Amino acid sequence: MAREPPPKGDIKMVSAGGSARRASARMIGVLAMAMALSACTTTRVGTDRLAERDPLEGFNRGVWAINRGADTVIVKPVTQVYRAVTPKPARDGVRNFFANVGEPFSFINNILQGKGDRAIRNIGRFVVNTTVGVGGLFDQASRMHIKPAPEDLGQTFAAWGMNGGPYLMLPLLGPSTLRDGVGTGLSQVADPYRYCLNNCGLPNGVPLALTAAEVISTRAGLIETGADSFLESSLDPYAAARSAYLQRRRAEILNRDAADIPVGDDSGADAATDDALAGADADAGIPGNDTAPAPIATPAPTASEPAAAPPGNAAPDAPKRAD
Repeated sequence: MAREPPPKGDIKMVSAGGSARRASARMIGVLAMAMALSACTTTRVGTDRLAERDPLEGFNRGVWAINRGADTVIVKPVTQVYRAVTPKPARDGVRNFFANVGEPFSFINNILQGKGDRAIRNIGRFVVNTTVGVGGLFDQASRMHIKPAPEDLGQTFAAWGMNGGPYLMLPLLGPSTLRDGVGTGLSQVADPYRYCLNNCGLPNGVPLALTAAEVISTRAGLIETGADSFLESSLDPYAAARSAYLQRRRAEILNRDAADIPVGDDSGADAATDDALAGADADAGIPGNDTAPAPIATPAPTASEPAAAPPGNAAPDAPKRAD
């Protein structure tokens, strides 16, 4: 007797379950590879000297112009509407959500770099914010003094000693280097969140909606931190963006964040921030705030010149008259 085929709903459930199991198996494989490759971490950190020279500047400036046009026509107007109609607590919740879904990938990269203490912070933040923080909408982990420890594949490659290669302006994605661009591409399959976004059978439209929300949230953050004002005040916005990106990435690679600075010792953070801003301003043609005119030297009087008058309105003492 022939068996009846299962209902269509059951077929969809079995298919979704199989996709989830395959995704889980791949993620386990990624974690195993991460543990194996963590031995590649070296004390020599990759540099960005070639990126600073920007040998592809002509091409990059062309892409920069296209990106700026797309931002002016589409991204920035949509972001301004988003900021106008969305209260700040809600915007913070969206930003916290995307930061939270990135914690597992930061955990993988910290393991790859052999930074177990930072990896533990990633797991702690993900568990706390996903549960107590209502799916990551509230950053309860920071309130519990579990500091962020963000990492990505570009930082991992740098920790392994890989240099940045040439500076690249990626279409729609913005500033990068060859090393960071490769990391961005590989993250589509190595980042658990991004992999699931494309392979976990989410309803149609959900991956696109989440990606658009992330782009708008990131753009809103740039407006709130003054990035637009910085570029508008620069003589060369392209050079300013390049310098700011390279110095920010250097600070991220060296883990110069607030979580790694001892409490009460903010000199390292201030120095790093001041150096980054000063370098970016210099490349953009903006004079530093501490620039003062050099003092004008006053030549010493010669024998033929009278001596300078005494200060104030005091007159020299008259010689005493003999009685």
